[in-house]
Amino acid sequence: MKADWNTFWVKVVDATGETVYMVLVTLALSAVLGTAVGLALYATRKGGLLRNRAVFAVLSALVNVIRPVPFIIAIVALSPVTRGVVGTMIGTEAAIFPMTVVATFGVARIVESNLLSVEPGVIEAARSMGAGPLRVLLTVLVPEALGPLVLGFTFMLVALIDFSAVAGTVGGGGVGNLAMTYGYLRFDTSVMVVTVAVLVLLVQIAQLLGNFLARKVLRR
Repeated sequence: MKADWNTFWVKVVDATGETVYMVLVTLALSAVLGTAVGLALYATRKGGLLRNRAVFAVLSALVNVIRPVPFIIAIVALSPVTRGVVGTMIGTEAAIFPMTVVATFGVARIVESNLLSVEPGVIEAARSMGAGPLRVLLTVLVPEALGPLVLGFTFMLVALIDFSAVAGTVGGGGVGNLAMTYGYLRFDTSVMVVTVAVLVLLVQIAQLLGNFLARKVLRR
């Protein structure tokens, strides 16, 4: 069965909308959660503003265990938890949960790495003026590392587009599901070409937007 392109474009548009929805919601959730974990990793490490060996060890272990796991394995492994939280393992809502879990720990490591690149003198200057640890973290470190952080979030945004395509192959909806259902399983090359083109276009838009925002932040 081949796609009738006179009507099939509607499915392409709907699938693209589902992918954008999954990616943006996941980015928003993982940005908040991942930034919090990243700040905690930075602050509780040895010599940090809120040094705590136990907290750092637990958070670092979680990041090191979850982050390297291929997403296709993670989404399957988390399926029982997804069913318990979302109520289903099929659809865009179900895909958002494992995407958020995996992306959160990726964002955490990105945030920690960029905060570590801030000059120690900036921190010392803030501390000498009486700023507390939390104030230093939120009003000094984050603004200082904002440019690299934007680029880091851009990298994660591109990765989430890839995650959404993988989620689609196991019933998560979006462009990946369209490619699997109407392209791969029906041996329709035209559908595969169009879905790949859509994913490439989304990645290009995400990268251009991220680069633009990073330049704006760095100029300030």
